[in-house]
Amino acid sequence: MSASMVNNGLRGCDCHECSQMNELKVNSSFMNMIAGWHLSGDTIMIEQMPIMGGYVSSVEETAICDVAATLASFVLFNCDIHLDGPVHIRWGNTSNRECLQVAAHAARALDTNTDVLLANQYYTIAGPCTEMCLLEVAAQAIVDTVSGRELLSGVAPGKGVLQDRATGLEARMLGEASSAACGMSIEAANSIVDSILHRYELNYHSAPMGKKFQECYDLDTLRPSQEYLDIYENAMHTISLCGMDF
Repeated sequence: MSASMVNNGLRGCDCHECSQMNELKVNSSFMNMIAGWHLSGDTIMIEQMPIMGGYVSSVEETAICDVAATLASFVLFNCDIHLDGPVHIRWGNTSNRECLQVAAHAARALDTNTDVLLANQYYTIAGPCTEMCLLEVAAQAIVDTVSGRELLSGVAPGKGVLQDRATGLEARMLGEASSAACGMSIEAANSIVDSILHRYELNYHSAPMGKKFQECYDLDTLRPSQEYLDIYENAMHTISLCGMDF
């Protein structure tokens, strides 16, 4: 229980994250952890990333599984927030076309019929300091915002498995794209996201891994390099050409 004590880690108001097992499975360790957090009055965020192409295959099946996992988080485990993140078994990112469809339909269904808090995770296939990475982030941020998610959790470039390859500029793109998408119609968002997708989805086999944090940020000032700032501005311009008004 020390993780719930102020002097030893998380405060009760901090999100305590626990992950469901794939797909729709649970074990005693999970239940014990959740029970302990409930007894401590902690804020609980349960994560689940349905794997499209695994136990569920199609977009439709994965969306149904996604909704079921979300409902289980609240109904069975009494969480405060559900952290989503449908991911493709082949590509390992959440920003591919199929997983964006899953995330959009699941969130829209839940947001229309419930008042639960929904979040989504960001795993790009490209690494930081690349325009492709920023385009992936923007596409997903638009989808999540228009679909009704309250929280956006990111970003993990390079599928979240490469050391030292996450920076603040990816999160900034997430925020700017989300803000720009607020109030946008689904039809307008679909058009913009489709245009952005066409600019990166054929590059999954040769996705650039970018640079490490220490290579694209000044470690003394923690400011991004001019190279990355230029890449960021180019990405903003590209997204604007796709119809997004920043």
